[in-house]
Amino acid sequence: MDTRQLAAFCEVVERKSFSQAAERLGVTQPAVSLQVRSLEERLGQRLLDRSGRTVEATEAGQVLYRNARRILQAERQLLEELDDEAGGELRGTLAIGASTGPGAHLVPLLLCAFQREHPALRVRLTVADTQAVTEQVAARELELGVVGASGRHRSLAFEPLVVDEIVLAVPPDHPFGGHEVGVAELHGETLLVMQEGAGVRRVVEEELRRAGYRARDHGSTLELGLQESVKSAVGAGYGVAFISRTAVEREVATGVLGVARVAGLEPRRQIYVVRARGREPTRAARGFLEFARGRLEAS
Repeated sequence: MDTRQLAAFCEVVERKSFSQAAERLGVTQPAVSLQVRSLEERLGQRLLDRSGRTVEATEAGQVLYRNARRILQAERQLLEELDDEAGGELRGTLAIGASTGPGAHLVPLLLCAFQREHPALRVRLTVADTQAVTEQVAARELELGVVGASGRHRSLAFEPLVVDEIVLAVPPDHPFGGHEVGVAELHGETLLVMQEGAGVRRVVEEELRRAGYRARDHGSTLELGLQESVKSAVGAGYGVAFISRTAVEREVATGVLGVARVAGLEPRRQIYVVRARGREPTRAARGFLEFARGRLEAS
């Protein structure tokens, strides 16, 4: 069975679109359609339902998809083992996701440095909130994720990567700047938060609960989506926000933001690597993790 046809079919199933599958594979839409049609003729079954607004796998298509993913993974592993034996350089695509905290500076810089050492390797980074990244890893759309909170998911494994500090970001002229304040002092401030699913929000809400403070009872709260929106609003003087220190280092250094600590709250969180259980990591993924851990331990 032609694995190129299987790869095209799997992309269509995952994207629910021939055009998006073609874009992902770097080929034309007619080429993807031809691959899938040839596969259907080879098997003598209709694999995709094209009647709706999106493309869906038929019952036979779902069976094929589950097995095709295993075949494609086995092929990748075989090729990598042959490369290992030949001492070949890293090739192909390394698809990684990162939540907005580590995805702002930490992961992009690590990936750039890693790719510089392996110029034949293509790197693709997706930045979203923690929940979205973990879902994409579980769906095997991404090989690895770097996120700011662990979760309970039977098909995923979370491995510690590095510890990151969480600080209270404040406007540059705010009286909290550079000081430690009590939890009760937050009542007089507008609290800016990221959307549900953001790793920092989950960690901070748990810490506030331990301190007997419920964020949802805060008098004035604005939910502004992702990290960049929150940072902009804090810098403009509209409130304060808990945020990853690595995400605001540049703004603090240039005086755009100030930071404070809140007494009684643990100011650190663990950054995790998340991967799918039962999926053998590619040589590129193993190499990146070894590289990243070495860089982080040395820093």
